[in-house]
Amino acid sequence: MFCFQCEQTAKGEGCTKIGVCGKQPDVAVLQDLLIYAVKGLSQVAVEGRKVGIRDTAIDHFTCEAIFSTLTNVDFDPDRFVNLIHQTVKFRDELKAKVSSAGGKTDFSDGPANFTPEANRENLVAQGEKVGVKSDPDINPDILSLRELLIYGLKGVAAYADHAKILGKTDERVFDFIHEAMAATLNKDLGADDYVGLVLKCGEINLIAMEILDAANTGAYGHPVPTSVPLGAKKGKAILVSGHDLKDLEDILKQSQGKGIYVYTHGEMLPCHGYPELKKYDHFYGHYGTAWQNQAKEFDAFPGAILMTTNCIQKPRDSYKDYIFTTGLVGWPGVSHIADKNFAPVIEKALELPGFTEDTQGKSVMVGFARNAVMGVAGTVIEAVKNKAIRHFFLVGGCDGAKAGRNYYTEFVEKVPEDCVVLTLACGKFRFFDKDLGDIGGIPRLLDVGQCNDAYSAVQIASALANAFECGVNDLPLSMILSWYEQKACAILLSLLSLGIKDIRLGPSLPAFVSPNILNVLVEKFNIMPIQTPDEDLKAILG
Repeated sequence: MFCFQCEQTAKGEGCTKIGVCGKQPDVAVLQDLLIYAVKGLSQVAVEGRKVGIRDTAIDHFTCEAIFSTLTNVDFDPDRFVNLIHQTVKFRDELKAKVSSAGGKTDFSDGPANFTPEANRENLVAQGEKVGVKSDPDINPDILSLRELLIYGLKGVAAYADHAKILGKTDERVFDFIHEAMAATLNKDLGADDYVGLVLKCGEINLIAMEILDAANTGAYGHPVPTSVPLGAKKGKAILVSGHDLKDLEDILKQSQGKGIYVYTHGEMLPCHGYPELKKYDHFYGHYGTAWQNQAKEFDAFPGAILMTTNCIQKPRDSYKDYIFTTGLVGWPGVSHIADKNFAPVIEKALELPGFTEDTQGKSVMVGFARNAVMGVAGTVIEAVKNKAIRHFFLVGGCDGAKAGRNYYTEFVEKVPEDCVVLTLACGKFRFFDKDLGDIGGIPRLLDVGQCNDAYSAVQIASALANAFECGVNDLPLSMILSWYEQKACAILLSLLSLGIKDIRLGPSLPAFVSPNILNVLVEKFNIMPIQTPDEDLKAILG
């Protein structure tokens, strides 16, 4: 195996024996083969669009297949065997339609023609021939850009899949995913061509995040500032982790009136700000953080746990009997809920002891998405003009288990009292419960939401730029971002596509970005690695 798609990759170079995340070699190779198969499906889809043939089911499946290879989503090898065979089945069905319409289907040898082996062992042998390092003659800069594009597409596919679950889609997203996946097979493309595709991937990701924002707010209302307790209520308990709002809604509906309290974990924390989810009286509070203590937290949780999307490394055997997955998420030995009937989760919660007494903890504020922030825009703008607010820092992104992420906690703690911190995604769990006070009634720590809510942050920045009649790069705003997996890659590409500069990125730079490509990003966008909080604050504020 060889995998270097996430920030934790071994030695900062690549995982070659087993994934740092716990991914086994056969799973890594099967994921490579699935991506290879999807490229062939996309070649046919591109030709189909030229003759007016498109298949919505195939578009949706393509997003699901790509999303399943994102870090910490699916570690079940048997599910990848099925996905590979389904990809080829869809490919061949689409070929027949395209051929009947007069389109091109005579592809040379490659993923548009390959025949998958029947069993897992032989599929692994096939996959070993098509991985990241399968072409020893490829230019390292082209390889770097190709993989950056693929990882960006994994993020786009994730956001598009979340939106599709709530009924929102956009053909421009599906069109580009197929176009870009097929383009990675074109050996005539040079570095400039790939740079163009990478930046277009960022543009398309903005569309995907926009339709996801519309899906979430259309279904559940615009988030409102809400205090969320970090304690517990006496009684049976279910913990919902991940990102998927529809799964949370379903389990709230199905558990209503059964004497069970539903808690959020990690990226589900912002869900407490949505009016249509807040209305459930057994939707109580938040338990735990995101990464740094996750295994211990799950071991200690006295109820059932539902994982909705990627959020955890390989689960311990000690809590496998009370953890469930849904959607694309899967691990060997963990029960999977495929039909959205969460009765097994509810039954397990009723079996387990739950919390034996009420516990009082801190509370945290959520719900500062774009509507809430722009509702007080006049106050914010006046505070900036009066110099009550000197600077805004967007400190957010991914969390992870690798050392170095305490930087973000220390940075937030050292931000001067005349500055405001906006945050989003699971990186905030390093400091989400800090009491930073307020500036004239404006909280100094504003939780914009999930990583899925990066669109809100972009809209806030754009609105402030319009109010001050300047560009986003001219605002008193600095972005201090942490990355871990491929949704973060897609968001970074979106920011670059908007021309945003001076982003500080950490804890380490991506192993898949070659020195030459890094130089291009530095020269064009002044991307820079984080240093120390003191050094970075001094460089920004003077």
